[in-house]
Amino acid sequence: MTMIETSLIAGENEARLSDLKRDYQTLGEKLDRRGIAIDAVKRKVAAYGVAVPSWGVGTGGTRFARFPGAGEPRGIFDKLEDCAVINELTRATPNVSLHIPWDKADPAVLKGKAEELGLGFDAMNSNTFQDQAGQAHSYKFGSLTHTDAATRQQAIDHNIECIELGKAIGSKALTIWIGDGSNFPGQTNFTRQFERYLQSAKAIYAQIPADWRLFTEHKMYEPAFYSTVVQDWGTNYMIAQELGEKAYCLVDLGHHAPNVNIEMIVARLIQFGKLGGFHFNDSKYGDDDLDTGSIDPYRLFLVFNELVDAEVRNVAGFDPAHMLDQSHNVTDPIESLMVSAMEVQRAYAQALLVDRVALDGYQNDNDPLMATATLKAAFRTDVEPILAMARLEAGGAIDPVGAYRASGYRKKVAQIRPEASGAGGGIV
Repeated sequence: MTMIETSLIAGENEARLSDLKRDYQTLGEKLDRRGIAIDAVKRKVAAYGVAVPSWGVGTGGTRFARFPGAGEPRGIFDKLEDCAVINELTRATPNVSLHIPWDKADPAVLKGKAEELGLGFDAMNSNTFQDQAGQAHSYKFGSLTHTDAATRQQAIDHNIECIELGKAIGSKALTIWIGDGSNFPGQTNFTRQFERYLQSAKAIYAQIPADWRLFTEHKMYEPAFYSTVVQDWGTNYMIAQELGEKAYCLVDLGHHAPNVNIEMIVARLIQFGKLGGFHFNDSKYGDDDLDTGSIDPYRLFLVFNELVDAEVRNVAGFDPAHMLDQSHNVTDPIESLMVSAMEVQRAYAQALLVDRVALDGYQNDNDPLMATATLKAAFRTDVEPILAMARLEAGGAIDPVGAYRASGYRKKVAQIRPEASGAGGGIV
């Protein structure tokens, strides 16, 4: 249980219930005329979940400054409590993704706390992009690709440690993101550096359990500003192919050049069986890690259009992992994560409304105007009544942010976390 009182959620819901029922009925009638059963869409939305990153419940920052907020989590157990509040109100975030060593703790205690809060664990995340206390070798010039074999082995061992911890708490995947690259032309030999990466990744892959998946994440730039080892989806796909059937590509919506067609990348990875999952966020200029759907909700919808297309076609082995990955610099992280979870659900619900038969016909007839209009018809549909009803029936809040603010949760935890210095970590 969390510090959000059940009676408070019930009271907040009661004040909004009559309006929700009316809006749900009205939308249901509209969808019925389009041959869509609103309850069927609601059931799919209710079954959908997106993982919350443990590091996301703390205030983020930039290389210039960080402005911590009141009541920030002091460690992993405070983080789990904050994550539980998000799930209690939205009923959309049942799992938490840990980042090691930031979240390292006794696995039995971790698992017990999560079970107490009604949470599970998503993919494990390793950290070889910054040095840790007591570390023998520095990652200043690379980790899995470092020219020094001992440094590479240190990074490999850390990833294996993450796997072992994940096995103990019930995780089923490892996500690897590295900051390796170069800042100057000539600093590194591109080919030999990538060969070292593959050699290291294969050593980690060899320790992946049979029922696990390995996700590798690409990123165009940052912290290396001349070249990045795993810089785009093409390189990421080559890695997944080279490693084996348990290796997949992770798509972070912010890790692409401006104007890149991310939904087409998603389609390609689905087509060739290598889409592992997502880190959802948004961006305006670069890798901004803004709240999901805050800048380009239509692009988010188009990504889900490809996912639903694969779902409808029953693509073999299609089971992508979904997680939020954002930096909350000026908002309460709990509120931002709740809103983002609902935005991801919204995009999914809208994609479920696409008339697939009509779209297929317009595509075959080379009618671009009507094809795009078919997508727009689904995107422009206000599906909020579906999302709210799904939350209500699952025991969540019709208005999660409103209920959260009414609960005074942030003020309560500020009183018991007076020395909190932040959740630790950054955004990957």
